[in-house]
Amino acid sequence: MLHTLEERNIRFVRLWFTDVLGYLKSVAVAPAELEGAFAEGIGFDGSAVEGFARVYEADMIAKPDPSTFQLMPLRDDPGGVGRMFCDILLPDGSPSHADPRYVLKRALAKAANLGFTFYTHPEIEFFLLRERPEPGAKPRPIDQGGYFDHTPHNIAHDFRKSAIMMLEAMGISVEFSHHEGAPGQQEIDLRYADALSTADNIMSFRLAMKEVALDQGVYATFMPKPFTEHPGSGMHTHMSLFEGDRNVFHDPGGEFQLSTIGRSFIAGLLTHAAEITAVCNQWVNSYKRLWGGAERIAGAGGEAPAYICWGHNNRSALIRVPMYKPQKGNATRVEFRSLDPACNPYLAFAVILAAGLKGIEEGYQLPPGAEDDVWALTPAERRALGIAPLPQSLSDAINVMQTSELVAETLGEHVFDFFLRNKREEWQEYRRHVTEFELERYSVL
Repeated sequence: MLHTLEERNIRFVRLWFTDVLGYLKSVAVAPAELEGAFAEGIGFDGSAVEGFARVYEADMIAKPDPSTFQLMPLRDDPGGVGRMFCDILLPDGSPSHADPRYVLKRALAKAANLGFTFYTHPEIEFFLLRERPEPGAKPRPIDQGGYFDHTPHNIAHDFRKSAIMMLEAMGISVEFSHHEGAPGQQEIDLRYADALSTADNIMSFRLAMKEVALDQGVYATFMPKPFTEHPGSGMHTHMSLFEGDRNVFHDPGGEFQLSTIGRSFIAGLLTHAAEITAVCNQWVNSYKRLWGGAERIAGAGGEAPAYICWGHNNRSALIRVPMYKPQKGNATRVEFRSLDPACNPYLAFAVILAAGLKGIEEGYQLPPGAEDDVWALTPAERRALGIAPLPQSLSDAINVMQTSELVAETLGEHVFDFFLRNKREEWQEYRRHVTEFELERYSVL
């Protein structure tokens, strides 16, 4: 790594970590300081970072993880900079329980103790806007394209091509990219990787998309639902467990080639889906996507999941078992569809994995899958099938989460308490806010 820095004349290396809500934090160091950073870390004021520490326990250390080093070509530095993710430590060298990356590492360690490696593959949707909207202004998409449309336009020319080139320069492999269902909406799918690498890649991805957009004079947003009349952005994530090179979700003789372990994993996700929703969909706006209704517009690429059920190749279900490819036994996987691209991926992957492992450890039984469009069923039909709704607002989600032993254990007391407190404050602030809808409808009274 040090040789690469010298050879490329890289002047700065950015050390990254996230706060509890998933905002990226960064400190830049000169290459000459890296050996000291590897040995002792970089000290910082933890009380100034959202959810990290109280004032009287503020001293914290960011210690770079050399395995995450990548060069990152940026518009403000054509020569590029290096970047590494950090583990957050306390002054005595022990891991900080406030570090989202450590929360995921703990969950992955539990899976490893059971012999499993957790792999994930996200399909990340986001919007390109003509500019960042001013307060009170409506966002303007860069085009009027739809699902899989090829949309030539005079701004953001070949955006996805430039974005993919930047990602690949950073060592992040891309599988597919295309225009999604709404005007200005893009989707880029990252290749399978272990969950920790995927979470790191998602953080890099979000910054890279914003950098490329700014370079092309537009604005990228991962807001779950910026438009009332158009579909929102999701981050459908495919996942599987491996023992060595063997995909333990795969059973050639099972229904849909899905093993008993895979079925129990899905049952765990279903059983604890409501409890983990606040982490997977952490913003007030997230529930406008899940319950907004615009996802049912023809050609939108599938409905946002609002009900707790699973299905084989059923895009209206919360959990989907995609079509099996006979030539690829290792391709058996589960797709979790409620995630949105504005979540903290470390915390989201941790609670998803914990729910699935709980299903395996406890031998949860998988109920029958949904065969119909779940949105098209009547409430009575859904009740008869035992299909419950996901939480319908952030308030509902945190009320369910606060009673969850699974989420409390997975996040740890510090992150669990801060997350709930922060989200309660967000909900109260939202409740006080007078919206444009109210002004338009009620100002005539």
